[in-house]
Amino acid sequence: MNHSRICQMLDIEYPIIQGAMAWVAEANLASAVSNAGGLGIIASGHAPRHIVKEQIDLAKKLTDKPFGVNIMLMSPHVDDIVDLVCEERVKVVTTGAGSPGKYMKKFKEAEIVVIPVVASVALARRMESDGADAVVAEGMEGGGHIGKTTTMALVPQVVDAVDIPVIAAGGVGDGRGMAAALMLGVEAVQLGTRFLISKECTAHENFKKFVLKANDLSTDVTGMATGHPVRGLRNKLTREYNKLERIEAGKAEPDWDLLEDLGKGALKRAVVDGDTKNSSMMSGQIAGLVSKENQTCEDIIQELITECQEVIQSRAERWLEKSR
Repeated sequence: MNHSRICQMLDIEYPIIQGAMAWVAEANLASAVSNAGGLGIIASGHAPRHIVKEQIDLAKKLTDKPFGVNIMLMSPHVDDIVDLVCEERVKVVTTGAGSPGKYMKKFKEAEIVVIPVVASVALARRMESDGADAVVAEGMEGGGHIGKTTTMALVPQVVDAVDIPVIAAGGVGDGRGMAAALMLGVEAVQLGTRFLISKECTAHENFKKFVLKANDLSTDVTGMATGHPVRGLRNKLTREYNKLERIEAGKAEPDWDLLEDLGKGALKRAVVDGDTKNSSMMSGQIAGLVSKENQTCEDIIQELITECQEVIQSRAERWLEKSR
């Protein structure tokens, strides 16, 4: 697995990338994933430059391995964060919520590997044309902001459409999911929810316990009416939001401010405050697969690799046996 183009490009041992989860993916988690052989990512979210600088500095103290920074292109501080990662010579930048095309020259001059997150074939092609080194094809099974296409449908189409390496995200939570993604042609996988409950993750324990109690039907999607759908664990907030969306959808002029106020600060309430009722507990559909407490990032990565190899080997042996 360490011979994939992604591993060689990023100088990592395993083709496993930790998802950029706002308020969750900070220096402690990112460095732990990198130290375990994957690629850790610091999520800059909407944080100002000095906050992201603190996280980058801390990560450099905690690991001597490559790590990345995710840049939300809709952030009001995006220009400052772009300048910062270039000055700090961060190894990798992943991007979301738009195209990094206008910043590509700066990134390349700083020798930064650029990996945009895409939710469509058209955007993947555009990113390749703009100079991206790889893309993350993220299906709607993932937590947080999502697109409209499932991972199983999206990934092979993106793989066929571009020549740069493709990373699968959304719905990968164990070695079986990783093996399935590799069979679709990707060269690495990205996981968020699985790392959220890791020992090194600083998210509130209430949030982690909610994930551990989840089943296959525990997530819901809000924000469909606003055009910015978000997947998270069902709670009081998701029920109220969905109720308001149904009401507002029937009006000539929806009260978008009402919906915005309900979601404002909701993720921080989950991650920092531990509020499991009036918060947005962003989580993928694989939450029902997550059941092991207090695993380190190294435990998770080693388990993923072992399971993946066992699945691929056992299936290959069965096919060979049947073909004889």
